[in-house]
Amino acid sequence: MKGLLVVVSGFSGVGKGTLMKELLARYPDQYALSISATSRKPREGETEGVEYFFKTHEEFKKMIDEDAFLEHAVYNGNDYGTPKDFVYQKLEEGVNIILEIEIQGGFQIKSQFPDALLLYVIPPSAKELVNRLRKRSTESEAEIFHRLQQAVTEAGLIENYDYVVMNDDFEICLNEIHQMICLQKKSRMLRKKYALGLRDELVAITSKENE
Repeated sequence: MKGLLVVVSGFSGVGKGTLMKELLARYPDQYALSISATSRKPREGETEGVEYFFKTHEEFKKMIDEDAFLEHAVYNGNDYGTPKDFVYQKLEEGVNIILEIEIQGGFQIKSQFPDALLLYVIPPSAKELVNRLRKRSTESEAEIFHRLQQAVTEAGLIENYDYVVMNDDFEICLNEIHQMICLQKKSRMLRKKYALGLRDELVAITSKENE
């Protein structure tokens, strides 16, 4: 059975990256994280090919021209995109692929893959979001304010995601995400299995009635 495509989005600083790393650590046979390409500069501690594939604006544009992305979007003035090849390979192997991407990219993925599961991670409060942004010490106050403005825009679009998960208690949030993914994959399998089985039964019945 093919893997499930899972989009995980959330406000900057909400902790989605930490959640995804732990999910992969606990269930290495079930999940793989798709590595995005970006035109932004690496932060301290980030490694090429681990957190992102770091590209110049020119390199990123060339990849767009070559149709190398499943989705791509501009966020906070930087380009982000999901390369195709790795995603298709893992899905065929039955591995669930997690795309940790921005909300614009999430909508692009959903339009191409209707069965994709869209999860949005939120903080327990706006005040806590500000605290987390300041605690990681990677942006200036001006940059934090810009990210909060972006969060205002995203907040109006969250309702279009399949599920919203609050990252208040880390363990609870992580378990909820895992269970949602498992249920979605099982539901897809059952829909396919029973829909095809019912169709075959109906064909058999209608064929007899026409004899």
